[in-house]
Amino acid sequence: MDFGLSHEQQLVVDTVRGFVEHELQPLEREVERTGHVAPEVGREIQRKVRDLGFYAPNIPEAFGGGGLDHLTFTLLERELGRASMALTVFWGRPSNILCAGTPEQRDRYLLPCVRGEKVDALAMTEPDAGSDLRGMSCSARRDGGDWVINGTKHFISHADVADFVILFVATGDDGPGRKRISCLLVDRGTKGFEIRPGYASVSHRGYHNATLTFDDCRVPADQMLGEEGRGFDLANTWLHATRLTVAAMCVGRARRAFDLALSYAAQRKQFGQPIGRFQGTGFKLADMITEIDAADWLTLSAAWRIDQGQDANRVISQAKLFASEMLGRVTDAALQIHGGMGLMDDLPIERFWRDARVERIWDGTSEIQRHIITRDLLRPLGA
Repeated sequence: MDFGLSHEQQLVVDTVRGFVEHELQPLEREVERTGHVAPEVGREIQRKVRDLGFYAPNIPEAFGGGGLDHLTFTLLERELGRASMALTVFWGRPSNILCAGTPEQRDRYLLPCVRGEKVDALAMTEPDAGSDLRGMSCSARRDGGDWVINGTKHFISHADVADFVILFVATGDDGPGRKRISCLLVDRGTKGFEIRPGYASVSHRGYHNATLTFDDCRVPADQMLGEEGRGFDLANTWLHATRLTVAAMCVGRARRAFDLALSYAAQRKQFGQPIGRFQGTGFKLADMITEIDAADWLTLSAAWRIDQGQDANRVISQAKLFASEMLGRVTDAALQIHGGMGLMDDLPIERFWRDARVERIWDGTSEIQRHIITRDLLRPLGA
């Protein structure tokens, strides 16, 4: 097996890392201080990314995107993991589920996102339907040529800057406990649709969540994405890569935390020698880099499997599970190595530590990932 990167892949890694270090990381302290990214700052990031030729890298070239394969895109996401999510959201990676739209839907929603003219947000989670998406109560009923939507969504990432949402709703029942889930495209400003500020989170300050409410909100029937009642099939076909993105970004963030911890352990002296020479610190570093490398290879392996047309569902869950839990351990160890300074906001260590916690929850909790893995292992045995 060839574990080396191609020239194109290495160019992507170097370009994105340079952009992150020179354009995004210098903005992080202000984002942490204010909990906000000024609109003009977001637009400037978008402009620079477009000038770089890296906007919408995950969208096929046929639709004007970068057309990166899954492995190369995963490498890109790994490098973006080194910066605040409040800033990297402006890099512009439209939800690829929009590729499943009709030609008219692609013209109205996908292509403007590819050009940086619109931003989308994905809306699934509800107050009473997190891991149990079949339990969602946000619903839509057909009324003539429209769908009428009622209900609430919450924890919807970056909906505050979105021009429209990709909304998953119940449109009927397929039997006891089996709701028919469908997907609708709903524009900001549609009557009966309100976007409100969500909850203040200790993780990823400046990367906001929102609460969405729908009160007899009408959208034309032609704004349904895919077939009625096939929302889960649509999600499973197009959205599996979001968990791989979480894994990749966890690896990138863990490497940044490790680099800071390694440098500190080599420079900080106690009892007449660098603290890295003490086993209590040195062994932490050894465990950290081993776990980071393991998560990295597992994540890249999953991306490679997708590109090879292989079934990667279980490996994607393994990557998301291991990388997100690895990040928690690595950031905790990095903080411990820095001692009291690790908890001070003079350094980004405490931020990495806080940000790490949510990765084991969103895009499928660790428990859900273990369920997927277990099911995949037992199904061939008839269990």
